Amino acid sequence: MASVSIIIPTLNEEKLIGQTLSQFTDEFKAKYDAEIIISDGGSSDGTISRLNGSVDKVVKHEKSYKQNISDGRNRGFEVSTGDVLIFLNADTLLYDAFSFMDTVKQLMEDADCSAVACKVRVFPGEEKLPDKLFHFFYNNYVRLLNFAVMGMGRGECHIIRRDIFEKTRGYNVDFNAGEDFDLYKRINKLGKVKYCSGLLVYESPRRYRKYGYTKVFYDWAKNSIWITFFKKSLSKEWEAVR
Repeated sequence: MASVSIIIPTLNEEKLIGQTLSQFTDEFKAKYDAEIIISDGGSSDGTISRLNGSVDKVVKHEKSYKQNISDGRNRGFEVSTGDVLIFLNADTLLYDAFSFMDTVKQLMEDADCSAVACKVRVFPGEEKLPDKLFHFFYNNYVRLLNFAVMGMGRGECHIIRRDIFEKTRGYNVDFNAGEDFDLYKRINKLGKVKYCSGLLVYESPRRYRKYGYTKVFYDWAKNSIWITFFKKSLSKEWEAVR
């Protein structure tokens, strides 16, 4: 596998960004020729001061308008050099960074593979029965969409070939929600999106704890439907839960 750019958009992530970055040791970066890029949306807390030596590039949003995550990811891409792009949320942990990348390497050796979708679960130490049930359902839903209908990848972790990302022109900055659904749907028209159950990432349960799974799923679904039929997201803003 060629070089890798790991792009992490941040906004007031002082509580979790250190944990996220701790995965990317010097050994990891050397083995996989990986660069770590932080694209900060204008944090007002201590996010920037908590960045460690693993970070190679920092892009700061300093314009007057409020940046959404689509714009943040695209800005990170603009300074990247990797042939493979991995977009991670700031609260996302890989099950095992080295085995994760070994699997990505194997998948990307297939010229027909344009992007990869993976399983998502809640942090092990915070996982409860409702978390297990919901993610079992939703991971299989994502698997089914990729197998039978369209490309689909959850925004916690997107793995995309650079040339394919360039052809899509990146995330749609007009979408304040559902941008992950939209991008993978467009990628699927250019090449195969592979769902790999052997790739697992963990996310913070903070949004589920605040709103509950019914509301979160409803918000996801309505934006996906709106994007599919009306080419725009229904939500005017995706609230950051910290």
